[in-house]
Amino acid sequence: MQRIATPVPIAGGLAQHEVRVRQDLALLGIPAKPWLHPRRDPGGAEVLDVAIVGAGMNGIAAAAALLQRGITGIALFDANRPGLEGPWNRFARMDTLRSPKTLTGPALGIPSLTFAAWYSASFGAAAWEALYKIPNAIWVDYLSWLQRVLALPVRHETAVAALRPAGGLLALDCDAPGGAATVLARRVVLATGRGGAGGDLWPAIVPATLKPDLAAHGNDPIDFARLRGKSVAVLGGSASAWDNAATALEQGAASVDMYLRREHLPQVNKGRGSATPGFFHGWAFLPDAERWALAAYLDGMLAPPPHETVLRALRSQGLSIRFGHHLATARGEGAHIVLGLDAPEGRITRRHDFLIVATGFQVDADAVPELAAFAPHVARWGDRYTPPPELDRPALAKAPYLGPGFELLPRGPEAPAELSRIHLVNYGAHVSQGAIASDVPGVTIAGDRVATAITASLFAEDIATVRADLDAFDEPELKDTPFYRP
Repeated sequence: MQRIATPVPIAGGLAQHEVRVRQDLALLGIPAKPWLHPRRDPGGAEVLDVAIVGAGMNGIAAAAALLQRGITGIALFDANRPGLEGPWNRFARMDTLRSPKTLTGPALGIPSLTFAAWYSASFGAAAWEALYKIPNAIWVDYLSWLQRVLALPVRHETAVAALRPAGGLLALDCDAPGGAATVLARRVVLATGRGGAGGDLWPAIVPATLKPDLAAHGNDPIDFARLRGKSVAVLGGSASAWDNAATALEQGAASVDMYLRREHLPQVNKGRGSATPGFFHGWAFLPDAERWALAAYLDGMLAPPPHETVLRALRSQGLSIRFGHHLATARGEGAHIVLGLDAPEGRITRRHDFLIVATGFQVDADAVPELAAFAPHVARWGDRYTPPPELDRPALAKAPYLGPGFELLPRGPEAPAELSRIHLVNYGAHVSQGAIASDVPGVTIAGDRVATAITASLFAEDIATVRADLDAFDEPELKDTPFYRP
């Protein structure tokens, strides 16, 4: 990845801005007064009201929205060290976010929490005006700032290996710096990004045994220094494929051949056309047939790579774009990988030193490790809706069929009762909820929606306690008036 120079911070600018943030939060009463009673299990261990898996932008949005509603018994779990949450400083090899800089981020609707406000306070109004798009590392700095300024309880380097039903609660089996541990929670939000819905999509035609010596997925850690002077093949034409091609060439690869099945690059990003409040707020409440038709349409309208991504790759010597090339075979041969391709001129064979498979992510609950105990019971779209033949999309049929608050729904009566206490706020929600749980534009809406749903469900679940608290409420209003009666 090319390094983008970080502007010089303004001395004291962010500290002064944080005074305004604290004032705004206080004026809005955030965090709100807690109304849930802390819980303990029979052994005396803490029971969280909500455990959030993932401390990237969707995890931050969900946590902040819960605090806004007075649900303070929360914790965020992230497998990575601080600053490595999400893909941006790990396998996202673009220079900048693909979204416009003007998007607000997970800001709770509070102007002082927006990216624009943070950036301007940190680096000045002139730097903001000069900014084209948001560099990856700068975006992560902003998210880290949100974690701090909102005092979010993040447990870093804590991987949630499995979720299990636990007598009306959810047990999170965690691998933490201090060793294995189990945490109990009443609700769990899986804010695990695009990869959290089923992991990387690896084509069956490419033997997995080629990894790591001769091949890697575009989302894998790749030692690009090892590819200096080498011939690299990239399978795919997505934005990620172009990012990996550019990175390989910038790091000294002798050549990169990109193999694309399509005959030309798509020209229009329909995803940007659907990035409106109507889609964000209305998608989830459409009839199933309408939601499916929209998802199928967008699925078929492949998105082009951003123009700056293409231009970045074209700046380096040694790039070849090969349209209309379908991979037929792949095998290792000594220190080389041999690809059989159906090309416009017929079947051809090409030899390379390394293959980068840039085929994106899949949606498959069976492939989500932490959901292993629940996956057989998770309702999919294929269980709930049968589209007309012309709209049949087997990949979309695998998507979980979610409730209005992102909750998993049961496939049948044998499903554990705890299933619906898991909320899937990641890419797997896109057929049910639209693109609010995987892209920057809708992140605040997703956080607000899941927090509202959890608040309502916990209120109903605890209504006896809530009513008892109401009955016990005894603050005389007229104490200092002649009408006070003790």
